[in-house]
Amino acid sequence: MASIGYFLSSEEWGPRELVQQARWAEEAGFERLWISDHFHPWNDEQGNSPFVWSVIGALSEAVSLPITTAVTCPTVRIHPAVIAHAAATASVQCEGRFVLGVGSGEALNEHILGDRWPPTPIRQDMLEEAIEVIRLLHTGRELSHHGRYYTVEDARIYTVPPEPVPIYISGFGPRATKLAGRVADGFCTTMPDRDMVDLFRESGGGDKPVQGGMKVCWADSQDAGIDTAHRLWANEALPGKLAQILPRPRDFEQASTLVTRDMIGEAVACGPDPDDHIKAIEAYLIAGFDEIYVSQIGPDQEQFFDAWSSKVLPALS
Repeated sequence: MASIGYFLSSEEWGPRELVQQARWAEEAGFERLWISDHFHPWNDEQGNSPFVWSVIGALSEAVSLPITTAVTCPTVRIHPAVIAHAAATASVQCEGRFVLGVGSGEALNEHILGDRWPPTPIRQDMLEEAIEVIRLLHTGRELSHHGRYYTVEDARIYTVPPEPVPIYISGFGPRATKLAGRVADGFCTTMPDRDMVDLFRESGGGDKPVQGGMKVCWADSQDAGIDTAHRLWANEALPGKLAQILPRPRDFEQASTLVTRDMIGEAVACGPDPDDHIKAIEAYLIAGFDEIYVSQIGPDQEQFFDAWSSKVLPALS
């Protein structure tokens, strides 16, 4: 049986609210946490984007659940040596219950310093080298690295955990999935796609963990849930590579006018029927995921945790 975790949405909530939701998640019976790492929200309606490493420090004191970043881009906006430093500290704070989830990023977050946004193959090459840098620094030894994309000179991280920080790679297509199978300690995605899980395992992933994230909107009615999900997360249904290349929240708002309520109703379990939420989880179970993280869209957080702890999680145990 897969482990069910809660997905903390840094785009919707400030740091104190995220910590409170983590407490509710642990009390409700969720077994682990995902937390998004963004500089911008996807749109202004979501309205937040706290610095994830500060929040992780608070979470480490508030709950005992394992934490994964979903996901950090260690290539453009922040140098991988700085991410290595942050992840090592997070792992020490969490007493080893920390996973660094990484991906090749989105222009939405990574363009802010004026750097060129590279095409996908280059971004993935950068990601592979960034992972190499992070792992070298996590040895705790002094080292230098002169690579194609990154330079590190005479650097040593002194505060490192006893065991290396696991690094999982996010993938939404064959190239990233194969990279994850080849170099990562695990794989994460947001689609219940059996073919991608199999490709990861066949590309070298073997029996390493596969994480999946999903969104729901528990509400008093299905229509109310769809309204909330469409208002806040219409970007979830944008096609193709738009999520990787649009640079500003207002660009996502404009593109999201193409997304209808019906499209969101088909993509997101909305409303008060536990069976709808159970079926959404089961799609990931059937696809072979080891860990599944669910995020409640909108303000009805306590209602969600009450409902899932009493009606949904028991049916999945």
